[in-house]
Amino acid sequence: MSSLAPADRLRVVVVDDHHLFRAGVRAELGEACDVVGEAATVAEAAAVIADARPDVVLLDVHLPDGGGVAVLHGLAAAAAPPAVLALSVSDAAEDVVPMIRAGALGYVTKTINTDDLIAAIRQVAAGDAYFSPRLAAFVLQAFSAPPTAVADEDPLETLTPREREVLHHLARGYAYKSIAHRLGIGTRTVESHVRAVLRKLQLTSRHEVSHWAATRGLLEDDPGDAADPDAGSA
Repeated sequence: MSSLAPADRLRVVVVDDHHLFRAGVRAELGEACDVVGEAATVAEAAAVIADARPDVVLLDVHLPDGGGVAVLHGLAAAAAPPAVLALSVSDAAEDVVPMIRAGALGYVTKTINTDDLIAAIRQVAAGDAYFSPRLAAFVLQAFSAPPTAVADEDPLETLTPREREVLHHLARGYAYKSIAHRLGIGTRTVESHVRAVLRKLQLTSRHEVSHWAATRGLLEDDPGDAADPDAGSA
């Protein structure tokens, strides 16, 4: 395993909702970096990062309560935010591109070996972008290609039928677990659909979704809707 000289050891926070994965990363980086904090949710990440002041945050894409993009949005307001390296099982464009647009300086998959992960951490800490080789091409394409969207296209038309169902409930204040129960799908699947809705509509929060839907007359009374006892929590 590669190792850094003590004076060069970087301070790292690992944000992932799987304890065993965080423990594995800590063990792998132990000789090269100081893992100064761990978090499993968006809220925990905000507190740990503010307290630990790391050089680099290793950030999973699929976190409860908004995902890695929500953590990045929170960091955007910081005076001196740390470099963020996304570390995920997903190499799908719909996960990669929003993370980079939200401020991640690099993106690697969890199949990366330890030496390459250490190299990636060093590179983003130095202010340079780093991507797994197979991701680099479509990231470059996504950020260099001219916009292809038609100006008059209705954003609602870009949503799949399932995404529209999720939008319908999300805009009315239903929590993720309530939406999952109503639609007969898993909470993680709801989170994935919500990320897609936010990305396609170019919105950043539940409040913006509700406002967007209301201004388009999509929140007319629906007899099938009732107050959600879990509203306000995802």
